[in-house]
Amino acid sequence: MHIIKTLLRQLKQYKAATILAPLFTLAAVGLEVLVPYVMALLIDQGIAVGDMGQVFKWGIIMLLCALLALMVGASSGIFGSEASTGLAANLRDALFEKVQTYSFSNIDKFSTAGLVTRMTTDVTNVQNAFQMVLTIATRAPITLVASLAMCLIISPSLSVIFFVAMVGLGFALIFIMLKTMPMFGNVFRRYDDLNASVQENVTAIRVVKAFVREDHESEKFKRAADELHDLFVAAESLLAWNSPVMMCSMYGCIIALSWFGTHSILEGHITTGELTSLLGYVMNILVSLMMLTMVFVMISMSAASGQRIVEVLEEEPDIVSPANALTEVVDGSIDFDHVTFSYRATGTGEATLEDLDFSIRSGETIGILGSTGSGKSTLVSLISRLYDVDSGSVRVGGQDVRAYDTEVLRDAVAVVLQQNTLFSGTILDNLRWGNEHATLEECQRACRAACADEFIERFPDGYATMIDQGGTNVSGGQRQRLCIARALLKHPRVLILDDSTSAVDTATDASIQRAFAEQIPDTTKLIISQRVSSFGACDRILVLDAGRVSGFAPEAELLETNQIYREVFEAQNKAGSEADFDGIDGQVAANPLSQRYDPAFAHEIAAATKAER
Repeated sequence: MHIIKTLLRQLKQYKAATILAPLFTLAAVGLEVLVPYVMALLIDQGIAVGDMGQVFKWGIIMLLCALLALMVGASSGIFGSEASTGLAANLRDALFEKVQTYSFSNIDKFSTAGLVTRMTTDVTNVQNAFQMVLTIATRAPITLVASLAMCLIISPSLSVIFFVAMVGLGFALIFIMLKTMPMFGNVFRRYDDLNASVQENVTAIRVVKAFVREDHESEKFKRAADELHDLFVAAESLLAWNSPVMMCSMYGCIIALSWFGTHSILEGHITTGELTSLLGYVMNILVSLMMLTMVFVMISMSAASGQRIVEVLEEEPDIVSPANALTEVVDGSIDFDHVTFSYRATGTGEATLEDLDFSIRSGETIGILGSTGSGKSTLVSLISRLYDVDSGSVRVGGQDVRAYDTEVLRDAVAVVLQQNTLFSGTILDNLRWGNEHATLEECQRACRAACADEFIERFPDGYATMIDQGGTNVSGGQRQRLCIARALLKHPRVLILDDSTSAVDTATDASIQRAFAEQIPDTTKLIISQRVSSFGACDRILVLDAGRVSGFAPEAELLETNQIYREVFEAQNKAGSEADFDGIDGQVAANPLSQRYDPAFAHEIAAATKAER
């Protein structure tokens, strides 16, 4: 009941249609149930005695009942469709709005593919089930009860046949439904896996083709599809017993009614017309039970879907703004006070960051260096409160980030992530994600600072150039520069560049750093990079090693005191000969720190630098 109440709260403006659909269905059933009774009168008072006037009279009444039932039934279907599609639209809106409030950890819990399945397949299942409930599930039991009532009026003794059959059939259908509901829960979880496979393949299709891995991806998809097929077949095979059980019951009723009804006519207990009407009511009952079987199937499928939808609607965001939240970030100072963090929803539970304790002054430019998996991206995600810490605290502008209104904090902390995303629309539309009220001049100024103006001006349509979904019609470096310009339009207190200049050349990278120093000197800038050349304008450099601070000092000091930074620096500043690079690789491999620090890291960066040269 809780699931049903939660789903029905989304009816909102469609409550009237929800009420009218079963009312019109009730009227249609009433008219349909009269038809066999009128037929009995037509036979007994007209055909049996040869009175054509009675035949004409009751024939006209039957025709009017049928036409009215048709019109009222069509109206019921229209209102049912309006209510069910409206419920589906409201559910999708509610799900989408709810997901917008989620933190990254909430999204990690359900997975992107899982959320997509809930908004599409699961909502469609609930929509279909709701429409069936308003029309078929209302029509079938009312028709069933009304037909049984008419049978009792005509012949109580013969009606016992129906009640015996109904009890046995009811137990069989309930047993089948209880067995299939858990099976459909597994089916829709497999839908999540299937959607994840499709999403991953389509997103990374260029990589798939570049490595000629189409066969591998096809095989992976086939395995997911086959698992879904097997689960569906198992569930549907059980549901397939609905119709045979129901048909056996009803045809048994027809045979028994014909046998005992004939004896009743001969004994004078009922007339021929009454037996004919009883057979007509048998067919009504048969059709009603067939409808109920369809409803049972759909309810079995939609019950699992409804549960999955309610899970999303009732999930409480991990990160919310506190009461009396702070609404101003006074400066860009950042303090990590013994911070420890782990990905509890999807990770192993081990700490990704452990006991980070350092401070950054407002307006400083800080470089962040570390191997893959050292926690660089996780660290900057905590600053804008995309995740909450396990212990310790992160302060921005002297206040704990948990004390701020989340929108205010994220407006003050601009993040250019590793995954640079552009949306379909013009370049100007994408830039105004940073500030929807930005003028063209402000956008141009931000693009100059990000060194994006030079390629935009080469486009025939300039800032009106259309960007394809995901920015696939511009290069990686161009995407990065547009994303940096978009972040600058927020006029942030803190600007975080998460490896967001990796696709631009060193000269352009240096130009961007120079523009930052000149145009946003009071903004705190955090630059994550694999290239030490990106740290030329940095006041200090933070070196991370396996989630801990290995060093935090100006570059000159790190070169003297931090072996990890020195190895990377030397690797990237060696001459470009193979011998030099081989020598660096040997130095790293022989270094004692290689047991705790990835020895391939320095050589990987060196090779990248060599290729760039």
